[in-house]
Amino acid sequence: MNNTISPDTLLAQMRAMAAQAQGKTEETISATGQSEFSDILKQSVDKVNETQADSKRLQEAFQSGDPNVQVSEVMVAMQKSNVSFQAMLQVRNKLVSAYQEIMNMQI
Repeated sequence: MNNTISPDTLLAQMRAMAAQAQGKTEETISATGQSEFSDILKQSVDKVNETQADSKRLQEAFQSGDPNVQVSEVMVAMQKSNVSFQAMLQVRNKLVSAYQEIMNMQI
């Protein structure tokens, strides 16, 4: 496990997340060239889950006394997990709000 947090690594991760947020992932593009909303949403939920699992794994390794895990790594992983979860929660809230608004429309 890497004991240092490289600024270059963090910057690369931030750029990858920005590209993903803009819908530039190759996995979500269908045969027509359009991104499917459900695929993007599923990937986002999976990424949040992966981030939380990684945070939990690092926490458990640190608690068990693994010398390769630094407290700074654990704290950064926990914050990433929290931020990604809060972002997903806000997306969910907006989706529920939009659904309710559509259901209340008069036809």
